[in-house]
Amino acid sequence: MATTTQSREIGTRTMTFETGKMARLADGAVMVTYGETQVLGTCVRSAPREGIDFFPLTIDVEERMYAAGKIPGSFFRREGRPSETAILTCRLTDRPLRPTFRDGFRDEVQVIITVLGVDGENPYDILAMNAASVATCLAGLPFDGPVGSVRMGLIDGQWVTNPTFQEVEEATFDVVVAGRRNDAGEIDVLMIEGEAPDKTWELLASGAAAPTEETVAEGLEAAKRAIAEQIDFQQAFIDEAGVTEQSWEPRPLYGDDLYDIVAGFAKDRLAEAIVPDKAEREAKRDARKAETRELTAAQLGDAAADRMSEFGAAWKQVQKKVMRKRVIDEGIRLDGRTPTEIRPLSAEVGVLTRAHGSALFSRGDTQVLNITTLGMLRMTQMIDTLDLEDTKRYMHHYNFPPFSTGETGRVGSPRRREIGHGALAERALIPVVPDEDEFPYALRLVSDVLSSNGSTSMASVCGSTLSLMDAGVPIKAPVAGIAMGMIADEGQYVTLTDILGAEDALGDMDFKVAGTREFVTAIQLDMKVTGLPGEVLANALKQARDARFQILDVMEEAIAAPRDEVNAKAPRIISIQIPVDKIGEVIGPKGKRINEIIALTGADIDIQDDGTVHIGSVEGGEGADEAARMIDEIANPRPVLVGETYDGLVVKTTTFGAFVNLVPGRDGLVHISKLGRGKRLSSVEEAIKEGDKISVLVEDIDSQGKISLKPVGEEWAIPEGQADESGGGRRDSGDRGGRGGGGRDRDRGGSGGGRDRDRDRGRRFRDERPSGQGGDAPAAEAPAGDAPGAE
Repeated sequence: MATTTQSREIGTRTMTFETGKMARLADGAVMVTYGETQVLGTCVRSAPREGIDFFPLTIDVEERMYAAGKIPGSFFRREGRPSETAILTCRLTDRPLRPTFRDGFRDEVQVIITVLGVDGENPYDILAMNAASVATCLAGLPFDGPVGSVRMGLIDGQWVTNPTFQEVEEATFDVVVAGRRNDAGEIDVLMIEGEAPDKTWELLASGAAAPTEETVAEGLEAAKRAIAEQIDFQQAFIDEAGVTEQSWEPRPLYGDDLYDIVAGFAKDRLAEAIVPDKAEREAKRDARKAETRELTAAQLGDAAADRMSEFGAAWKQVQKKVMRKRVIDEGIRLDGRTPTEIRPLSAEVGVLTRAHGSALFSRGDTQVLNITTLGMLRMTQMIDTLDLEDTKRYMHHYNFPPFSTGETGRVGSPRRREIGHGALAERALIPVVPDEDEFPYALRLVSDVLSSNGSTSMASVCGSTLSLMDAGVPIKAPVAGIAMGMIADEGQYVTLTDILGAEDALGDMDFKVAGTREFVTAIQLDMKVTGLPGEVLANALKQARDARFQILDVMEEAIAAPRDEVNAKAPRIISIQIPVDKIGEVIGPKGKRINEIIALTGADIDIQDDGTVHIGSVEGGEGADEAARMIDEIANPRPVLVGETYDGLVVKTTTFGAFVNLVPGRDGLVHISKLGRGKRLSSVEEAIKEGDKISVLVEDIDSQGKISLKPVGEEWAIPEGQADESGGGRRDSGDRGGRGGGGRDRDRGGSGGGRDRDRDRGRRFRDERPSGQGGDAPAAEAPAGDAPGAE
């Protein structure tokens, strides 16, 4: 097989297609290179399964960690399940590709995108989408392509084609658009996926252009021009490579004769069944369906056994035409609403007792419970993928249990649809979430769909805003979302606000728009028709804005602004800054010191490489304050001065006294003679134990830094009238009576003289504590004259 290669300038860089060198046994294969990012796209077809009534297209994206020069971080050191980026790229690729295959094609088709290289500048998703289109065309399948895909970034008020990761950092809107050329030679938009990046608010504050509805509409027109260039490049390459069309046999879901029979019986019956109430409407529809099935079977006679398998698809098509005709001709929808009318709305916050933030949002039969959980920054998600981003602080997870549609079904790990819906709701809120300098928390939001009848993803956006504000997260502005639909018929276009599930299935457009009152934060579109004028999408954006404002009004009635403080059940986090060269001292050898602080205060402590320390506590926050004080004293120790009083902690007792920690790293000694309130003690533990708190006065600090302490407070004073028997004060030769104390003094040069001379030289202490025990202060020594066994 000959190798074919072509290159062309797309955006500001060169894109290269190459086929015939790799994956030669695939029906279609192409290597796409952009910068130093490379993907291999393959397409393979196999025979259809017997009795299948849908098009079994599978899109897979295989990320290879060698593409970024990495070894996978998993236990097995090999790639596992697809990353979120890979799954989202699968969805981006599938959505414009699937409707471009011709009706009646039922063969198994699998497109695999293998990521071979990433350069840290050019995202691989655009390459993957274009590779899938080229590989499918090269396979010779019944495919009305090519499909061109581009990324557009709104940078400095201009729309830039295929911006790099670094350029997107300066963009106020980032959107991926895919489309194809229709029979009239114009570009039809098939798919849109866009969002305002996380720095949008900051850029807007500095004067950047806001992604309003009008600006986004201009961006879509610019995308069409870029898509046209991409399609021209693909077509030129495909023509040079040469394509052999594969034979295929259309497999229509029903015959025209059976459709005519069903339509003849069902049209009037279906029109009568369309009533506003969903339960009543479905009951009537099911009854009419059963009647029509019986009448159709009777008319088919002996052929019914072979032909009734076609009935379901024919019935759905008749239902679609009846619904669409009602909207076009009468302006009345399935549930009786007008095209711009929103279903009843309700919003409630604080619905769960233990959650940090919670909200229940309902729009008609669609109902979503959203919960916000706040945590320390160390709970930020670590990402081991090909993405430049290796952490995720704001996480949104979407769950769609089967009971939400009144059905039984599988429960378990999320499907691609759930991951996609969660990612859309996540991106819609990212521009308004405060950064970690302003709000040092990790945030996890969970949207549990309780009832579904249209656009649960946009309900999740509304619920997210409400629960974030309920948790006390200072978001920059509320965000709401709405799903738009459209009915197109012979040049007539009716845009529908707040579509039902049935309108999504039977209509021609699913267009989701989220944003604040000022600008759009996220959009997603899937289009099923061709030849759509550009002004139709522009008008849909404006109609979505009007609906979004109505929803925001209802949300703000439930909670107008974020609560002044985070929920009392959430961790209270304070941040302090310490010198970088003090981080080691705060942590201590093998984490000993930081673990002591955690054990004493119950606080959760996270130290960053730049010296930022985040301290969290859930019990009223007192532990965080105490931990902050202790860390500050280690990093910025206060001096220990003679004559000052300290509240200390007994860290060790010996036979001659107790060591008391005054400030982190500085201990002093209270001699046993000062602990007995004038009485002689046989052991220190009679007065004080390790772990006790005590107020002490610094009496002396010698030239070696050894600290002599005295307990202070009424509990340590010698009772009035009681003689001092402790041996700590000045005594004459008869102090020790018949125990021979005087004789010992005489050996030192006279009655009490030796003790007085010791005082003149200053008290000397011996530290019996192990090296490093309780701090870094020099070891203190016990007074020579009072230590046990002293001579």
